[in-house]
Amino acid sequence: MALAKNKRAEGMAETLVEQTEIRGRSLWRDARVRFFRNKAAVGAMILLGCVVLFTIFGPLAAQWSREEIDWNRMGDIRGMGAPSIETGHFFGLDDLGRDLYSRTIQATQTSLLVGLIGAAVALIIGALYGAIAGFVGGWIDNSMMRTVDILLAVPSTLVIILLLVIFGRSFFMLFIGIGVVGWLSMSRIVRGQTLSLKNREFVEAARAAGVGEFTIITRHVLPNLLGVVIVYASLLVPEMILTESFISFLGLGVQEPNTSLGALISEGAGTIAYGTMWQLMFPLAFFLMTIVTLFFIGDGLRDALDPKDR
Repeated sequence: MALAKNKRAEGMAETLVEQTEIRGRSLWRDARVRFFRNKAAVGAMILLGCVVLFTIFGPLAAQWSREEIDWNRMGDIRGMGAPSIETGHFFGLDDLGRDLYSRTIQATQTSLLVGLIGAAVALIIGALYGAIAGFVGGWIDNSMMRTVDILLAVPSTLVIILLLVIFGRSFFMLFIGIGVVGWLSMSRIVRGQTLSLKNREFVEAARAAGVGEFTIITRHVLPNLLGVVIVYASLLVPEMILTESFISFLGLGVQEPNTSLGALISEGAGTIAYGTMWQLMFPLAFFLMTIVTLFFIGDGLRDALDPKDR
């Protein structure tokens, strides 16, 4: 009787083992699990998603265009320019009688676009530059890194202002100017990580197989740097938005009839003494939501992709 029970127990245990699927762990799966356990990062991602949805579908609810002037209400901007659902000015009017709701949507779109494109330019240039410098080494590495050190010594805001003054104020030059100075720190980070990878076994195996140097960099080195690059790029986007907003706050960024959050904040700060708090409140709220959520998401990605937490 006891022998039969033991055999039955062993059979049940074997069945249970067969039915249990043993899954291997991967960096990306573990990172995804850790990221979604971070409540602050997930909440920030949801809030940022709401901001993005607002910029996409918000114009459907707009009753005034961003360039249209409400001549009937602009006479008394303090009393008649306040936010009003009845007149369709949900965020009120600016000092020229234009609908602040539509202009805030366009400003948020501009700031997000500048941040994403600027970060993408910095990501591509910085990753390739740093990977080549770290992988090749020698005098080429020293020359490339000394060039980066010299450029880092020049104030980035000054470089952007000079480019905008010399070549004209436009979206294109704004993207170029922000991207030109944004890749320098990225290149130093990627170079340091490349130095720790270039003598690994898989790189030596690729060399022994006759794979070219540039192919090794693009197919073997850069993919292994993806986690570090993603984390730094996520933190680079809010930095780009802050830079653009500061340039626009000085009046050197996006020009009329286009606008950005920095330009709207500058206009609102100039008229706050007249009691038009809404002109500063709404653009500043969207600016803070965008910046803070991006920083929380970047911080969550950094914690999730940290190999020490595996």
